[in-house]
Amino acid sequence: MNEQRPITHFAGFDWARDHHDVVILDNTGRIAEEFRIEHTAASWKAWKEKTRDFPKLAVAIETSYGAAVEQLLECGLQVYPVNPMSAKRYRERKCSSGNKTDRHDAWALADALRVDGHGWRRLSEQDPIVLELRILCRDEVALIEERTGLINQLQQALHEYFPSALEAFDDWCAPSSWAFVEAFPNAEALQKAGQRKWEKFLHTHKLWRPQTCEKRISAFQNAREWKIAAPTVAAKSFYALAKARQLRVLQTQLESYRKRIEDLFKSHPDSGLFGSLPGAGAKLAPRLLSEIGSDRALFGEAQSLQCLAGTAPISYQTGKIHKVYMRRHCNKNLRQAVHLFADKSRAQCSWAEIYYKALRDRGKTHAQAVRSLGQRWLNILWKMWQNNTLYDADFHMRNQMAHGSWILSLQTKTA
Repeated sequence: MNEQRPITHFAGFDWARDHHDVVILDNTGRIAEEFRIEHTAASWKAWKEKTRDFPKLAVAIETSYGAAVEQLLECGLQVYPVNPMSAKRYRERKCSSGNKTDRHDAWALADALRVDGHGWRRLSEQDPIVLELRILCRDEVALIEERTGLINQLQQALHEYFPSALEAFDDWCAPSSWAFVEAFPNAEALQKAGQRKWEKFLHTHKLWRPQTCEKRISAFQNAREWKIAAPTVAAKSFYALAKARQLRVLQTQLESYRKRIEDLFKSHPDSGLFGSLPGAGAKLAPRLLSEIGSDRALFGEAQSLQCLAGTAPISYQTGKIHKVYMRRHCNKNLRQAVHLFADKSRAQCSWAEIYYKALRDRGKTHAQAVRSLGQRWLNILWKMWQNNTLYDADFHMRNQMAHGSWILSLQTKTA
């Protein structure tokens, strides 16, 4: 708790989309106030009026971002985010019968803050660039997932009425594949166009390759050999055309997102640090920065960052039983970014590839090996982050030599 501003009352804030339940306790655990507010401007104004009677109020809430959190911070309150799993355990501690209501959840959060809050980390004002970058990167990933869904739907439609298109093109993330569906929505339109237009299409979209052009022309010529019912072709070609056009619009939006993310990333002081990571590139470097942030005091040691990213395992020990599990309760967005970055780094870092192969030789799966590599990278990244230094491959090699790294011995044998 903030020693400069001692807390006299503790609020549990159970938030929802359209309303929020609040329970306020005093230092003894007695309920000083309980009420429900709607998620409207008028209700938030009423919230400010109610909380004026509690000038030294701290609030526990089961999230660290969102409209409710922003409103609480705007009121100048001390806000303490609670992990959903921890919130569930606090609720079970207060009510072992399993009873659950919004009021009970708010009361459990308030009492947990009163009793255990001295060890909690207060939610502080975030770097505006990092916050915007985080939202943009997460939304970009959501749009990419949406694009993947549209591509799957398009491919399924083509499989049902136009298999030759799937034979001719492998990369359906490429706009040229969608352009083909727009230009030749079915086998009949493809045959009517003729070979000269096929070749013109391939040349226009820079797809004319000696190793693939014969395969594609052959697939175009044999398109009419598939005997598909006319009603199916008419309906599904209409559907496929709609999906291709949706993909084109979505791709335009993704390009806008990418431009905004790159511009915002370049404006941050830590862009060079994250950009120096081998394999991070223009996409993963902003994601890593946005999820880790710029507050150096947030992670006192590398292990805390590794736990947040989910690379540090969970240890379970009782009596003679000792097991190790994969950490699942973590920042999923950071874990995905670290996993992709660690995998990409293998192509640019010899030690990363050697370490990965050594783990694979020991029987680890691809995911396990990449996760372990990500654990090592986060240790390096944390040190870079704390010291504001760029990644230096030569410096890392000297450290490996100084500490007698077993990876270095494998690297020497490989060379």
